[in-house]
Amino acid sequence: MTRTVRRTRRTLQVAGAATAALLALSACSSSEDTSSAAPGSSASTSSEKLSGTVTVFAAASLKESFTALGKEFEKEHPGTKVTFSFGGSDSLAASITGGAPADVFASASPKTMKIVTDAGGASGAPATFVRNQLEIATLPGNPDKITSLKDLTSSGLKVVLCDKEVPCGAAAQKALDAGKLKLTPVSYEQDVKSALTKVELKEADAAVVYKTDVHAAGDKVEGVDFPESADAVNDYPIVQLKDTENADAAKAFIALVQSSEGQKVLTEAGFLKP
Repeated sequence: MTRTVRRTRRTLQVAGAATAALLALSACSSSEDTSSAAPGSSASTSSEKLSGTVTVFAAASLKESFTALGKEFEKEHPGTKVTFSFGGSDSLAASITGGAPADVFASASPKTMKIVTDAGGASGAPATFVRNQLEIATLPGNPDKITSLKDLTSSGLKVVLCDKEVPCGAAAQKALDAGKLKLTPVSYEQDVKSALTKVELKEADAAVVYKTDVHAAGDKVEGVDFPESADAVNDYPIVQLKDTENADAAKAFIALVQSSEGQKVLTEAGFLKP
């Protein structure tokens, strides 16, 4: 009887040791599987971490919105830096086709974007991300009592327009044509910010600019809507450039612009949804 008990105990001890060995082997195997990170794991994510500089060429009217989005991008992706070149879309397009280093181009019109795409400078097809509508910017309080586009044709009134080659200038001319109006400005400016500045500095009584620029100027100017602006709404396309040296970051910046977060920043600035 005693021998039987001892034999049973010994059998249980051996079985327990075998079970412990199997558990240890399983743990070792599990540990090895964890070390080889699957897609989406922290190891994979760290290897896809964005870094470096993203150079964005963008229409002058995007200055405030894109500057805010650039800061948000840098916050979301530590180790990155977004640099901007703002100006007239036609000048920016000419710089890009002339070899200026850039990763992203955001234009104020399909026509100026076409300069880049026709030259083979784009990587993929441009996408419209916002639209913009014209507005008359007057001196604070609107002392000249401007209420329509036709009022800008009054003699003695100093009016500024964007150059006709610039999207805001082309849109202004389209609006004038829609109203069958002729206007001779005191100056043509190379971008919309320059046109607006003339009014802010009281060097002009009014300028035809974008709603977004009037919004950004705050109480420095007063905005006047006019119905002809509906015939001259500009689409804004954005594209990654073919010669980018930071394709991943360029794609990520464009994704931010097109995201709900980016669209919120843009619509709050007065842009229209695409």
